[in-house]
Order: sequence, then structure tokens, then C-alpha cells
Amino acid sequence: MSDADVFYMRYYFELCPNGRLRYANSARYKYAGTIRKEAFVSPGVLDQARRIIEESGIIEVDPKSWPQATDRKQELEVKIGERHMTFACAEIGSLLDVQKSDDPEGLKNFFYLVQDLKTLVFSLVSLHFRIRPLG
Repeated sequence: MSDADVFYMRYYFELCPNGRLRYANSARYKYAGTIRKEAFVSPGVLDQARRIIEESGIIEVDPKSWPQATDRKQELEVKIGERHMTFACAEIGSLLDVQKSDDPEGLKNFFYLVQDLKTLVFSLVSLHFRIRPLG
């Protein structure tokens, strides 16, 4: 794999170049502790995640004017080829928070990108851990 092909992503899940998908969530429900899941995905899934990020336009966004976290934050780290980017801001509760920001277009890109990535990862984790083999 050349440097141009390297893809890595971290939100509160991590997708590594070797296809390892790790998910962790601190569950506060009934003192359940941290939920941890790990699986390996195909190169096609890595390509799809990379495509979602590239087509979102987030790579061209400058997050400097986004609301900074005082308490809770969300952070997306992406490595595509030799480009390594980190996008961080205060936790976004709704699109109203996005519209009130100094950079509503850039933050809206981030908001929808994160929604798309969470949907992809939750679908993969759900499929992997709920399907039982026959026999």
C-alpha cells in the first residue's frame, strides 16, 4: 500500500488502513460501563468511507471559526494519503446550533458527514454482531 492509498478515520470509532473497525461507547444506561466492539471490514468498505469523506467537501473546510468546546466536544480525525486533518468543535445538538455558528456552511458539512459516518459504522457493527451463522 502506497502513502497515497492510506486511509484512517477516528470519531468515537476508528477505521484503520488494515480494515480494523473499533467502536467504543461509554454507556450510562444501568451502569453498563463501556461497550467495545471490534471487527474487520473489506477494502470496499474502506473505499466507501473514504468516498463519503472526500465527497462531503470537509477537506476544504477551515474549522477555526467553529464553536470551541468548553465541556463536551466532538472530534473527527482523518488521514487520506499524506493529508492528515483534525476537525474539532463543541458538541452539536441540532441544526439550530449549526445555524447560529460563525461558519454555518462548514459546520453543516461536518454535521452531515458525521451523521453519514455514524450510520455506516452502526450498520456495520449491527450486521456483524447480530447475524448468527447457520448450523
